[in-house]
Amino acid sequence: MSRTISHASSHARLQASIEVKRGRTFAAKFWARAGQLAGIMLALALCALASSPSRAANWFEKDFWLSGPRYNRVVPACDYPAALDRIIANFRTKEFRFWNSELRIVGFENIRELDFLPWAAQAIPRRFCSGIAVINDGGRHTIYYSIAEDTGMIGMNWGVNFCVSGLDRDWAYNPSCRGAGP
Repeated sequence: MSRTISHASSHARLQASIEVKRGRTFAAKFWARAGQLAGIMLALALCALASSPSRAANWFEKDFWLSGPRYNRVVPACDYPAALDRIIANFRTKEFRFWNSELRIVGFENIRELDFLPWAAQAIPRRFCSGIAVINDGGRHTIYYSIAEDTGMIGMNWGVNFCVSGLDRDWAYNPSCRGAGP
């Protein structure tokens, strides 16, 4: 009988050493099961949140994050030199970096305003303009651009979007730059 007990205890020790070598200790098994259970609980919680109905913002959210737009409606004029310089720089960067082209805008002619604040009062204030862009290859192309409040770098100042007809190679404002207008 003592032989059976010692054989059983040596077998248990051998089994324990094999489990330790394989990393299957009690703690490892426990944490594996706990991780599985936590994953299942997280999945159920996300399903419950996704299926819950929408609700209005609470007072904390309204006071700090959902305050709404505060536009001053101060947008530079169409012939503002800094806006035209930004168009020139952005056109040069786009042509050189993406289209491997040496085309540059060297000047503007016949600049005029098309519209200002064409949409609802709560929309971002924009001034839509058009003109003729003189390109360094001698070509003259119609340019449509908008200057909008708080659309510059990280929303700190005005920004410019533009399209040069015939040179909208990625068709961002297709057809014929119509998407750049009001």
